[in-house]
Amino acid sequence: MPGPRQPCIATLLLVAALCTPLSANAGEGHDHGDAPPAAQDNGPKRQPDGSVFLPKPAQRQLGVRTLVVAEGQHPKGFELAGTVVMDPNAGGKVQAALAGRLEAGPKGLPGVGQTVRKGEVLAYVVPTAGAIERSNQVAQQAELRAARALAELRVARLKDLQDTVPRKDIEAAESELHSLTQRLGAVGAGLSTRDALVAPVSGVIASAHAVAGQVVDARELVFEVVDPTRLRVEALAYDTAQAHSVAGATLALGGQRVPLRLMGAARSLRDQALPITFSGNAAVLGTLALGQPVRVFVQSEDKVEGVQVPLASLLRNRANQTIVWVKESPERFVPRTVTFVPLDGTSVAVTSGLKAGDRVATQGATLINQVR
Repeated sequence: MPGPRQPCIATLLLVAALCTPLSANAGEGHDHGDAPPAAQDNGPKRQPDGSVFLPKPAQRQLGVRTLVVAEGQHPKGFELAGTVVMDPNAGGKVQAALAGRLEAGPKGLPGVGQTVRKGEVLAYVVPTAGAIERSNQVAQQAELRAARALAELRVARLKDLQDTVPRKDIEAAESELHSLTQRLGAVGAGLSTRDALVAPVSGVIASAHAVAGQVVDARELVFEVVDPTRLRVEALAYDTAQAHSVAGATLALGGQRVPLRLMGAARSLRDQALPITFSGNAAVLGTLALGQPVRVFVQSEDKVEGVQVPLASLLRNRANQTIVWVKESPERFVPRTVTFVPLDGTSVAVTSGLKAGDRVATQGATLINQVR
């Protein structure tokens, strides 16, 4: 039988249960705001003031590089449209002097890129004539043969009578025989000879327009030979003042900057422009094709005050303004609106918006500009 203390213990347990707070679980979507706070985002993001927060790990992942800029005087530059041309002393054109049919040379018809030597026979042109013209030549050849046969008989007869015939008559007959022989040879050569097309210089075949059996006209271009180690760049200046203030020039090939040497400027306009010729590194120019358009950046003798930065640092904002990204703190980049003057195709001189000592993003600036 239970003792007298059992009702008391049961009463105490009931009171303790009533005093303990009960946890209430709300339904989905009806929480009371007592959930734990979400984890804080430390990734790249655009700040309300337009700057970009970029943590160090993200900078290393995006390959961001910066450069401390300095002010100075730089030669003012301008861009010209240029074309790769051949050196007139190291290139030439092979044209047909006569109208005729093409025949292969001793080594066959050369193809594009094939190396040839100066004086090498590339092809032959067999002259073609109309039926009437050819029949006239054949008739003239027959007449000359008959006349030469009579001249040979007359010379032989005079030599038999040389004791009674004056020496001058024999010499006249011999001279006539010699003349008829030469004329007959010339007519025969016109009917059977070929015109040889030879390479004017040593180099490679830049272009070929020859097929065996092809009929070409006089002065038609058949081959073009060029020495790839002696190419030049020709630029067109539409302002004559620019042509007379050239202090240096560079050729922009992707991210590469190739120095050029001024050879001279023309004194007569061509299509309202003044041609300027440059030469450069033969190894680099040799990789270009004849007639290829290029961009030539010319440095003038005038100077401009500014901060030099790479061209890759210049970007556009939403307002289509030119900006650069400046690193103001280890993980904060700020856009700066700038104005600039081109220098050499790979760098520019910023005339406003930057000051000496600013750290400008030179690599990865495009990725910084895309952070939202």
